[in-house]
Amino acid sequence: MTLTEISIKRPSLIIVIFTVLLLGGVFCYTKLSYELMPDMSQPTLVVTTQYPGAAPVNVEQTVTKEIEDVLSGVDGIKSISSQSMEGNSIITAEFNVGTDIDSKEQEVQRKINNILSELPDDVKTPGISKVTPSDSPIMQLTATSSLTNAAFYDVMKNEIKPQLQQIGGVGEITLIGGQEREIQVNVIKDKLDYYGLSILSITQAINNANVEFPAGKVKSEGSIGQMTVRLAGKFTSVDQLKEVIVALPAAGSPVKLSDVATVSDVTKDPSSVFRYNGQNGIGILIKKQGDANAVDISEQVKQKIGTIEKRYSKNGIKFIIADDSADYTLDSADGVVHDLIVAVFLVAAIMLLFLHSLRDSLIVLVAIPTSLISTFIAMYLFGFTLNLMSLLALSLVIGILVDDSIVVLENIHRHLHMGKDKRTAALDGRNEIGFSALAITTVDVVVFGPLCLIQNTIGDILRQYSLTIVVATLMSLFVCYTLTPWLASRFGKITILNHDNFFHKPLVWFEKIIEALTHWYVGALKWTLQHKLIMSGFILGLFLSITAVLKLGVIGNEFVTQSDKGQFRLALEFDKNLTVKQNNLRSLEIENYLRRQADVTTVFSNVAGSSTSSVVAGVGSDYKTELTVTVIDKSLRTSSTEQLMLKKSQEIAQHFPGVKVSPSMVSMINGGDPIQIVLNGENKEELMDAANELKSRIAVMPGAISASLSVEAGNPEVEVKIDRDKMGQLGLTINSVGATLQNAYAGNDEAKYRVGNNEYDIRVKFDDFNKHDVEDVRNISFINDSGKLISLSQFATISQTSGPSVLERKDRRSSVTVKSNILGITSGELVDRINKSLLEKPLPEGIDIRWTGDAERQADSFSSLASAIIAALLLMYLVMVALYNNFIYPFVVFFSIPVAFLGVFLILALTKSSMSIFTILGMIMLLGLVAKNAILIVDFANHRKEHGDSTWTALVEAGRTRLRPILMTTLAMIIGMLPIATSTAAGSEWKNGLAWVIIGGLTTSLCLTVFIVPMAYYCVDRVRDKWAGRFSS
Repeated sequence: MTLTEISIKRPSLIIVIFTVLLLGGVFCYTKLSYELMPDMSQPTLVVTTQYPGAAPVNVEQTVTKEIEDVLSGVDGIKSISSQSMEGNSIITAEFNVGTDIDSKEQEVQRKINNILSELPDDVKTPGISKVTPSDSPIMQLTATSSLTNAAFYDVMKNEIKPQLQQIGGVGEITLIGGQEREIQVNVIKDKLDYYGLSILSITQAINNANVEFPAGKVKSEGSIGQMTVRLAGKFTSVDQLKEVIVALPAAGSPVKLSDVATVSDVTKDPSSVFRYNGQNGIGILIKKQGDANAVDISEQVKQKIGTIEKRYSKNGIKFIIADDSADYTLDSADGVVHDLIVAVFLVAAIMLLFLHSLRDSLIVLVAIPTSLISTFIAMYLFGFTLNLMSLLALSLVIGILVDDSIVVLENIHRHLHMGKDKRTAALDGRNEIGFSALAITTVDVVVFGPLCLIQNTIGDILRQYSLTIVVATLMSLFVCYTLTPWLASRFGKITILNHDNFFHKPLVWFEKIIEALTHWYVGALKWTLQHKLIMSGFILGLFLSITAVLKLGVIGNEFVTQSDKGQFRLALEFDKNLTVKQNNLRSLEIENYLRRQADVTTVFSNVAGSSTSSVVAGVGSDYKTELTVTVIDKSLRTSSTEQLMLKKSQEIAQHFPGVKVSPSMVSMINGGDPIQIVLNGENKEELMDAANELKSRIAVMPGAISASLSVEAGNPEVEVKIDRDKMGQLGLTINSVGATLQNAYAGNDEAKYRVGNNEYDIRVKFDDFNKHDVEDVRNISFINDSGKLISLSQFATISQTSGPSVLERKDRRSSVTVKSNILGITSGELVDRINKSLLEKPLPEGIDIRWTGDAERQADSFSSLASAIIAALLLMYLVMVALYNNFIYPFVVFFSIPVAFLGVFLILALTKSSMSIFTILGMIMLLGLVAKNAILIVDFANHRKEHGDSTWTALVEAGRTRLRPILMTTLAMIIGMLPIATSTAAGSEWKNGLAWVIIGGLTTSLCLTVFIVPMAYYCVDRVRDKWAGRFSS
């Protein structure tokens, strides 16, 4: 007994099965969480090391290279890149996909621990962290308070931040801005010289006086037992610090710290300033743990900050949510769900037109909820989420879900018209067409199979999408074998259209059109089979025309289409001599200018801090500011966010001279500038010359904006060149000289001041009066072995120069990254122009080029998708060979694919869409969709030939009989795609192009496949008959 017979004869079993599936699906749906995008895993470790006060050159030579050498011995590393900047080294090690990053983290930690003794003494212990592409902050908060600056920072750091970190799924939390308490010991140089002291002796005296010692235990035979003896020698007040004796002269009173320095309880010099809509505060960046749910975390954070505001109401603590990725995630999800609902209603209308009966339309449409809801079970078991890709799959699959049921129900109707009873018609109709249903579903499934096996970033993005479609499609096959024939056997009927019935008139009119179209098609098909050369020439002409259009360059290419989130960033760069305070004042002017604009809703300012968009925590620059600007909703404006971004950046450059503005869009995938070219070379001067020359070329190319280098000179420096012979003769060592300079200008914060459970830095440094210019550096004094004062100018040459603010290395070689943003064109177009320029005028020998950014991602993804297409075609062929038991007929089906691509390129040109991973995804989906139409024709023609029809008669009858289901399935898919293609919801830019590709491909396939496939079948059959006759003779 077949599955369909069981369904018709034992309906209670089917009812039980689908009841369980539906209940299970609803339950699993409630357990699914929302995410914007699937998790993307690129195993990466970041090693961050602080070397206070060290110049970029020193950091690179003494820290970065040492750690790079260690990392190079770790197996599985794909690439190593590093940045050495003032006081910091950041090294990023990217591992091959599939690497166990946890074990590699432990291995790297062990190797670095082994070389800690080889690093400079003042280097802090390197920190190692794992990062993924989805590690960008999911929420940005602003906190304000009526407390003093120092008290507010204390509360945020020691009380509120730990509370937020206790929320399940919350990962790293970073505070931006704020003023932390610090005890400053500002040493007065003239008084040091007067007493014959050095700043090192001051630092040593403070450290020696601020200690705690475990002194052992005392034991008693009484009830007390034993007790620990602890020497509590830490400072408990600032006055105690002032009274520290720093020198005991042979004659005279002891020298106290207050005699040579001013000691004050203040806040640290600001290293960054955070502001939201003109209001100073402390910024809070919240990242999630790898597999945590951003939407759930957002809800918990909102609840927690509400509780915190009530608890700290007397301190006036308030929170403002500056940015929440959950809002965009939910908007995107709502947009997809809206498209899905509209698609269902449109498909229902198509079904009603063709089937003439609301009852029969519902029989077909029941495949949609049963298949979709059942799919949630698999999504839950696979650990999927409701993200943009899985929801997109559910909305795109609507047309596929009804395909099988349409084909089965239409054939059941044909058997009803033969006079059979409902049950017989349902069984015979399904059995006759069951092979075709199996074939078209299997083809759909194997098309998406290879996408699940891609092992890179694009694989992470598409895996949930592909598996969701596969599961839903298989469920639709199960529905068409069971539920559809059972419902047809009970409720199916032939609707006799009545010309006088008002509600039937539209259906009568539509039926006449279909009959006329069928009559015309049969005549056109016969003509095509008689004039195969003319038809072939016509098709060839179409291909040549589309090729000519492609050569015009109207279709660009890029990794993904830029999404309009209503946000953009403006990176401001001022003169490199600016301090943080000066930068803040100038940035505030620009911020206020933007806030006065009617189309700007919020401005999020990060003065001198590291970029809030970066996956890897970086280091800011005193002369740079990042403004994140949010504009009004796109339904309320006529310009795109990109156009507004360009307008604002041009206005700022015009109204505020001396500031360099670099605009960039905020997108769903943070990958930095779209154009990134890494230049490697051994000679740093030649490397910088080549990089500057290439940057100049890119800057004048149409569509390129904000061309820049990752390494730029011009950072003011005071260079001290030591004469080692003189230094030795004067009784000084390089260690004492370096330590003195570092203590004087960077400050020494080894000593801590404890208040309760909190500790604050005690920073020993020169006062500001002695840190004005180069002369102050020349006159700094040292104490030699004999106790004599020696000035720096006696054994060193001091000069004011400039140098790079950051040094880069890629795979252990010096590198510079040439970067550019784009406007009005795709990244692929600019890449093509740059490559053409490099071919015409190559860079000097010894300079290696490597594309990163969009170009690298695009090359990797396009290559992977091309392999997936080839694998899909091979699997389609093998499946059809197995189904047809023939090696030739699958090639006939393949003739439907090229004509579909005619429509693809035509629609991309007409809609001004670009070639991206999503449009290519649409092409892959088309492989299965257009092959289904060909399968219906080939399968029915084979069936008629088995019953004795000639090839000609079988093809004409196949065309006439199968035209209606082909029209139904194709129009259902096209109509179902229209809401997605025309959507303007959040994240719609990604899916628009995909939907248009499917619409264009199906349209040309519908118009041409019904002619091309019978023609190819006829030619193949004639050739086969000739060869068979030749061998038989």
